[in-house]
This record gives sequence, C-alpha cells and structure tokens, in this order.
Amino acid sequence: MPDPTQAPRRAGRLRGLLALAVLVGLTTAAAFLPLGEMLDRVSARVETMGPLGPIAFGLFYVVAALALVPGSAITLAVGALFGVVMGTVVVSLASTATAAIAFLLARTLLRSRVEVLARKSTAFRAVDEAIADGGWRIVGLLRLSPVVPFNALNYLLGLTAVPFVPAVLVSWIAMLPATVLFVYFGAIGRDVAAGASRSPAEWALLGVGLTATLGVTVLLTRMARVRLAAATIEEPNTDGA
Repeated sequence: MPDPTQAPRRAGRLRGLLALAVLVGLTTAAAFLPLGEMLDRVSARVETMGPLGPIAFGLFYVVAALALVPGSAITLAVGALFGVVMGTVVVSLASTATAAIAFLLARTLLRSRVEVLARKSTAFRAVDEAIADGGWRIVGLLRLSPVVPFNALNYLLGLTAVPFVPAVLVSWIAMLPATVLFVYFGAIGRDVAAGASRSPAEWALLGVGLTATLGVTVLLTRMARVRLAAATIEEPNTDGA
C-alpha cells in the first residue's frame, strides 16, 4: 500500500530543488558578470533593438534585481538610454514586477532561503512587527526610506503578513520618487558626457527639474525615517545595495 506521506515529501524535495536552481542561476549571473561591463553590453545591444529596446531592458532589470544586483546603477543606465519619461516608465514597471515576483518566490519556492536571510537582518523583526500593526502604510514608508535595501526588501516582504496586492501597489507608488530621481540623473549624465548642445535656458530648466525632484525625494525620505523611528525600526549600521 503506498505511503501517504511520500507524495508531500517528494513535492517538498522538488520545491527545494527548484528553489536551489533559481538561486544558483540568479546568483551565478550576478557573480560572473561585472556590473559595469554587463550594463555596457546590454545597453549596446538594446540600442540596436528599436521599439523593443525598452522591453528588453525592462526584462534585464527584473532578472538582475532578482539576483540582488543593485538597482540604482541599472536605473541610471535606463535614464541614459531612454530619457526621463520612457526611462521612468521602464524602471517603474520593471521594479514593480521585480517586487511582485520576489514577494511570491519568498512565499513559495524560496521561503526557507529567505527565512535564513531574514534571520541575518537586524531590522527584519522590527519590520515584521511594524507591518503587523501598520500594514501597507509601513510598506510604503520602507520603500521611501533605505532601512532595508530594495532588493532584500522585495523578498523579506513575502515573509510578512501584508497581502500581495497592497504590498505591490504601495511599493509601486512609493518607489516612484526615487525612480524619477535616478532616471533624471542618468539622462542628464548622458547629455553632459555627450556634450549635448543645449541653450542656457534648457540647462537651467533641467537643473530646476532635477533640484525639485531631489528635494521631494529627500523630504519624503526624511519623513519616512521619522515615521519608521516611531515604529521602532532603526536605520541599518551598514550600507545597503
């Protein structure tokens, strides 16, 4: 007579193997491709793809961010390639997709691995307790303030009690200020490096826009830090990715 416990055990082993395969694949890609060289190659390839370029770079962003590659450097590259408007669209959609996928992976295939990561995070217990009390509001504050790095937070949120839809929706909205800021930096950096011909008025307008975006981002970040401090979530002692 078949052992009724065999099927769950096999399913558990299969999930473990799939999770390991996902982690190995993603971390190998991140480890063996230096970020600068990787971005140069991807950017050069994307520039030849015409209308498909933004989609291709968006997919690259998702894979790289899931592999814990720092998203800020990729966001700068997107701004340099596509400008402020299209760059913001690409990064906003890609970062939100990354947050959604990581959240689901943390609740399914990668749960045991993410729990190991959570135990190493001094902030996670406070985050978990704060979310239990404040729900999606705490998620928004966390996205606005770098208490937990973006890539790690994508996975760690999957271990909390916050529902999937509010977590993803609030993440999308709260990540927009920083997204616009870094895309703006990338776009202006491209123009400066290329010696783009602009009138003093155009440069002044770009400067005003950048200053306003930076000011809003800094203000929101400070407000978020104050609120998180009130929720007993402290700033990390080490720099995040």
